[in-house]
Amino acid sequence: MYGIPSWAIIGDMGYALSRLEIGSDCDGDMSTSASGEGQVSNKPLNNLDDEIAQLTRMKSGPSAHLSQVLPGKPEVYISPVKMLAGRECNYSGKGRFSAGDCCHVLSRYLPVNGPWLVDQMTSRAYVSQFSSDGSLFVAGFQGSHIRIYNVDSGWKVQKNILAKSLRWTITDTSLSPDQRFLVYASMSPIIHIVNVTSAETESLANVTEVHEGLDFCAHGDGRDSFGIFSVKFSTDGRELVAGSSDDSIYVYDLETNKLSLRILAHRSDVNTVCFADETGHLVYSGSDDTFCKVWDRRCFISKGKAAGILEGHVEGITFIDSRGDGRYLISNGKDQTIKLWDIRKMSNNATHYNRPRNYDWDYRWMDYPPHAKNLMHPRDRSVATYKGHSVLRTLIRCYFSPEYRRGSSYVCLA
Repeated sequence: MYGIPSWAIIGDMGYALSRLEIGSDCDGDMSTSASGEGQVSNKPLNNLDDEIAQLTRMKSGPSAHLSQVLPGKPEVYISPVKMLAGRECNYSGKGRFSAGDCCHVLSRYLPVNGPWLVDQMTSRAYVSQFSSDGSLFVAGFQGSHIRIYNVDSGWKVQKNILAKSLRWTITDTSLSPDQRFLVYASMSPIIHIVNVTSAETESLANVTEVHEGLDFCAHGDGRDSFGIFSVKFSTDGRELVAGSSDDSIYVYDLETNKLSLRILAHRSDVNTVCFADETGHLVYSGSDDTFCKVWDRRCFISKGKAAGILEGHVEGITFIDSRGDGRYLISNGKDQTIKLWDIRKMSNNATHYNRPRNYDWDYRWMDYPPHAKNLMHPRDRSVATYKGHSVLRTLIRCYFSPEYRRGSSYVCLA
């Protein structure tokens, strides 16, 4: 159901939903008399709400054109993939989804409730993310606060963390797979880790709780002048991978409590990194140099270079997310596109694309130039490109839908 109250439907359709006309249009127990106008038979009437619900279900189905995607086999259920294919083939004759098709998609696949206000702070929320099972929501604010909300308990604040040694803003957070620990980063080479399962709700760094500092400097002195843009736990919770403003990727071993690998990975800021799958062998990275790169830690030491490069964006990469299968990932770019990648299509020796740029633009305070939205990379290796959103004022993030909800078949933005 689309969530429309019955009184609204009646108001829109007027007398078409009177009991008399419903009885004349539907095969039910309600019918008009053939011997006179406006006379109703003595048969018992069905519940009016049931009739309205049935009509709404009928109106919310795909159009007749899309219901016959396969010749001679009309289908009751039409997958969104087939609906999109039908739209591209213009089965509706209108070059777009019909009103019925839109209702069908909205009622079955898209959230239609909300948004509603959960909390409000005095500074901007810079990063946010659900836990892997959707039970917790983490939000990092520019004014040093990190709040963990318990979704199952009505969005109650489970932990209020006041960050230590903050520089500019919380740039990223990551929950451990067992949801016991949280790491947070800022424009500093020190990442802090805090136990979020303790009894204390208020977590003030080194006052109510210890926020242990993890030094990502190659020399371990904490004095290198770079910041961390992205940090992620490995699937087993034993390692952290981070992307930094010094064009590098770092891997930190939590068991030995020391830095285990540094890769000079890109020619500009590394805005985003993540592990490809549960093995931890593959690492994905995205940078302002427009490239997504794949790193295989098993052979990096001998080769000293990326396992492959993914070309396609014409502006910097803001975020990447792995589907968790070691094959597919998505990336969001400042060129206002999300791209789906298959690493089997990556290049071994891509060169930087010197795009013809006749515009001056900064995502932090300017709208993307309309004419630039049609620019295409001549060597685009992506599987699919998605448009329609904006990257403005902050590095918008993209995620696969959770495996337990939609089988990672959808993409969402945050």
